[in-house]
Amino acid sequence: MSDSQRPTGGGPSSDTRHPTGLRVTLRALWRVLVVGWQFVPFVVAWARDRKRFVVVGRSRSVSSEDRTRRARRLKATFLDLGPAFIKLGQMLSTRPDALPREYIDVLAELQDKVPPDPWDDIEPLLERELGGPLSERFDEFDTSPISGASLGQVYEAELDGQRVAVKVLRPDIRERVESDLRVLSTLTPILTYGADPAQAFTLENLTEEFAATIRREMDYAHEARMLHEIGESFADTDDVAIPDVIESHTTDRVVTMSYVDGVKIDDVARLEELGVDRERLVQRLEEVYIQMIVEDGRFHADPHPGNLAVQPDGTLVFYDFGMTGRLGARTREQLMEFYVGLATDDVERVMDAFVAMGALDPMADREVMREAFEIVIKQFRGEDISEYRIEQLVGEFESQLYEFPMRLPQDLALVVRVTTVLEGVCRTLDPEFDFIEVITDYVMEQGATDMSGALREEIQETVTQSARSTVTALPRAEAALDTVARDELVLEAILEDSDGLARQMAIRLLLGIVAAAGIPVAAFLFVTTTVEATAFAVAGTVITLGVIGWSFRRQRRAGLSTPQFTRHEMRRRHEDER
Repeated sequence: MSDSQRPTGGGPSSDTRHPTGLRVTLRALWRVLVVGWQFVPFVVAWARDRKRFVVVGRSRSVSSEDRTRRARRLKATFLDLGPAFIKLGQMLSTRPDALPREYIDVLAELQDKVPPDPWDDIEPLLERELGGPLSERFDEFDTSPISGASLGQVYEAELDGQRVAVKVLRPDIRERVESDLRVLSTLTPILTYGADPAQAFTLENLTEEFAATIRREMDYAHEARMLHEIGESFADTDDVAIPDVIESHTTDRVVTMSYVDGVKIDDVARLEELGVDRERLVQRLEEVYIQMIVEDGRFHADPHPGNLAVQPDGTLVFYDFGMTGRLGARTREQLMEFYVGLATDDVERVMDAFVAMGALDPMADREVMREAFEIVIKQFRGEDISEYRIEQLVGEFESQLYEFPMRLPQDLALVVRVTTVLEGVCRTLDPEFDFIEVITDYVMEQGATDMSGALREEIQETVTQSARSTVTALPRAEAALDTVARDELVLEAILEDSDGLARQMAIRLLLGIVAAAGIPVAAFLFVTTTVEATAFAVAGTVITLGVIGWSFRRQRRAGLSTPQFTRHEMRRRHEDER
């Protein structure tokens, strides 16, 4: 078949991309047993957290060290279970709304590097996909892979005198992944049933999102399209290199692209030898990602050092577009609002941006959520925006995302992933680099044209007020220290009882005194008066004890009530109102 006859981006039908049939079903049944057995220790630990002896006893407190130890065990389990679960772990590492921070940190270490499949299995797949012997389709082909991952592996070849890279999907990987996706869809309801209400609705949608993500990553025709689209955005940019797709040698299982050489971006020693300006390199890397995310709405979503390289003249090279993200115009606008809210210390604006982006239920209790966001922003109040550290900022928000029922849509989860991974890369190259400062400059200089002036003035005003606070704070602090030294410091404390706890405790104490007095009174009446009077005194004592017990029971129930901002609760409320 000639190049002109072969359809661009052709390949098997969608049915082949999502295999079905008896083989997939049987493998899924077997995998249910394998996966279930692997997760038995986690289920037992979870049950003992709720009841110390599984069915009886008080709940156990789980420390941060315990969660870290379990996260490492979970990471090892994902590695043992293979490609789909490795990818699942990588996805979970971007979902602070589903797991505690300790799990996020550990799962972020997951790398999907596995031994390559033998060439005898790869060659027939390549020839079938490309429509002929490799000796006819390429001038030369090196049969030793230059890189490999859980889903595919990459080879170097020569085509029409041009050096190319050939990325091929592993044989039978779609059937294996599809079987595991069925296992996950079977186990998800069980996990949802046992999850806390705050995470239940997040887990309900996680499997579906993961299935869509990994299927798209196994569709190399989609990767080729993203390579082409993102490459076009930087076609006229001299310091950014993105491989060109060789469409005649690309299908949904094979993508052939121009070979672009470069030094790994975290090879600091080699970059120093080449004389690359690392500060400028980091600045440019951030600018490119801001353009992809905020302006273009299409972005490379896996910026770990293996996928980023640098050429001697400082040109940035991007590899592996299997994981990419798209943001609509509305989401990009709200993402800008989110950045501005952080820069201007505007909690309401931050919450409105979260609602608009679908990360926060619009019917959520804003008072409760405001407290959550203020916990984060208060730590930075009064400081210059350029002093923020994105790692601290994202870490604080991640902890709030886990504690409260907010759900990150997949596209925003990818933005979080890009931000955190990129932060590590940038700090390797320049420990003093500040991502928030770049964001602030971008908002001030390249914001929406109809609002850029207002946004710039707003941020400048905030920064000015921060600087003014810093200047005035030092003399005030010195005056306060002088007052303390003269023993003239007077402290006035006002205790607020917004929940009526003091009144409640006073009532309980009074009732307790009445109940305690009821027993000797009943005994005295029994000796000196009638049985009816005694019975009346005993009944009064029992009723008083019952009221005390009921007050404690009601308090426990209130503490364990369903959060009012989960989607299930919102649906129930809506039905009740009708």
